Amino acid sequence: MDITPAFAVPVCHASLDPCERLNLELEQLFLARETREYRNATPSHNPQPEMFESRIDLFTWPEPCIQQLRAFVLEAVFRVAMAASQTAREEFARLRLNNHTWFHVTRRHGFFVSHNHALASWSAVYCVKDGMDPAGAASGGVLRLFDPRTGADAYVDPANQRLRAPFIVGDLELQLRPGQLVVFPSYLFHEVTPYDGPDVRITVATNCWFTD
Repeated sequence: MDITPAFAVPVCHASLDPCERLNLELEQLFLARETREYRNATPSHNPQPEMFESRIDLFTWPEPCIQQLRAFVLEAVFRVAMAASQTAREEFARLRLNNHTWFHVTRRHGFFVSHNHALASWSAVYCVKDGMDPAGAASGGVLRLFDPRTGADAYVDPANQRLRAPFIVGDLELQLRPGQLVVFPSYLFHEVTPYDGPDVRITVATNCWFTD
């Protein structure tokens, strides 16, 4: 008898190391451009005063720190998409990777409601600054990826309440750290829980799609 993970979701975790200098440059740039000129004029959700969302053209900016981050993020997306696909490497090399990319600056009590990105194939989030309490206290701002198997936990009994990986039912909660990148399919619903840290939380998000 074979038991196979029939409905697996590819989620990639990568880290940029070292990242301290780059993240400091990104933080300074983003805080300086937390202005009306750079704000997303057509957000997909009602904006909160505690969260700033930039325009979606971030990776077109010429600053070296932006281009360094662009290379790291888009290479990771490309490698994940290729690793999860049966398409030959030679065919993948001919594809063009398109993106919409922006930054978020989140202050205390800021959060982001559950959503997905229906017009992209892969999404990614990079952590510039987590804003965590130096004492290590929980600060919220968790990136929660929702289990797409709706109703899988509707009935729980002693035989299914302790399933082993990869069959565990439940959402994936990630407390991102500086330099951490998470790549996941864009169809996956996700949210950011209310943030309660003492400093700003800064992340970069991208939506990607491939064309011939």
